[in-house]
Amino acid sequence: MSVMVARKKVVRKWEKLPGRNTFCCDGRIMMARQKGIFYLTLFLILGTCALFFAFECRYLAVQLSPAIPVFAAVLFLFAMATLLRTSFSDPGVIPRALPDEAAFIEMEIEATNGTVPQGQRPPPRIKNFQINNQIVKLKYCYTCKIFRPPRASHCSICDNCVERFDHHCPWVGNCVGKRNYRYFYLFILSLSLLTIYIFTFNIVYVALKSLKIGFLNTLKETPGTYPSMSLTVLTVLEVLICFFTLWSVVGLTGFHTFLVALNQTTNEDIKGSWTGKNRVQNPYSHGNIVKNCCEVLCGPLPPSVLDRRGILQQEESTAQEGPCPRGPGTQEPPATQGSRQAEESSMKQQDGSIPLPSAVPAPPLSDTEMPEEKQQTPGEVPVPSLDAGRAEH
Repeated sequence: MSVMVARKKVVRKWEKLPGRNTFCCDGRIMMARQKGIFYLTLFLILGTCALFFAFECRYLAVQLSPAIPVFAAVLFLFAMATLLRTSFSDPGVIPRALPDEAAFIEMEIEATNGTVPQGQRPPPRIKNFQINNQIVKLKYCYTCKIFRPPRASHCSICDNCVERFDHHCPWVGNCVGKRNYRYFYLFILSLSLLTIYIFTFNIVYVALKSLKIGFLNTLKETPGTYPSMSLTVLTVLEVLICFFTLWSVVGLTGFHTFLVALNQTTNEDIKGSWTGKNRVQNPYSHGNIVKNCCEVLCGPLPPSVLDRRGILQQEESTAQEGPCPRGPGTQEPPATQGSRQAEESSMKQQDGSIPLPSAVPAPPLSDTEMPEEKQQTPGEVPVPSLDAGRAEH
């Protein structure tokens, strides 16, 4: 007989999280869904460094110093580590409100604003919050159903509210927020140094070769393993990549260095939150460049509040072959009932309480087991008792 058995199926919380994110390695890696430009970033960094280590580094290590490839390898590994840390981490996503919490917040808003007449626009949902003797407005997110913390904003690409939202960077394939901003800054800083390093030693390589065999012969020289490809193509390719990277990455590093010194985000700078017409002073700045840099780059890193790998247990019913389990309406055999009643009565007596009468009817008594006043011999007329006679009078 087939029986339906409930089996618990383990489901991780990252499988049910809202928003437009991609999770890998059982929720340990969190990225945006649009990752095409991130793969381009990996290709440019790996390709340029591979060409530099394969051709120029060997010659420079012999002619100048073996420390040149070592320092380049350190910069390369540091840049890759910070890139992956920025791309694969939670930027500081704020969980959305549960249905009960959202209903409570909506009730509070209605109680505060009152009923709005039909045809009129409801007032903005804003809460005032004081930071360093300055009023900061907390805006309500209609998607997440929460009042966003200070400096938080909703990313339209990932569809999440991010704490201390800086910007969404497609080059790293993730948002840049409170939990990964320092790694993003260290990535662009190390990438700028690596680009300048490769660009400089490419020029040094061509100059050293030109002093020995001439500039034209250097351009015509081909590597031994790739005779069909001249060094001109490889060197020009590296120089072009490094040149355009210098203009973009080095400029971006300078801009974020300016923001770190002021303890300001890209989102606040674009909106003009502290430099607009109101000339409101930045309440998060300490007025000291060193203190601002220490807070942004060396402050404590808050833990993730998503609990991506937490467990949600769901029941899944499956059919199995086996004996039908005893339902609530089925009765046990008399022998089992009797033994169970004896155990219950003995336990109650040990506790010192009076055993209750059993609800199960006892089997009928035989003639030998009947009381003496109830036993009769054949042909004998029963004699009424005195108590019965008194009851009749």
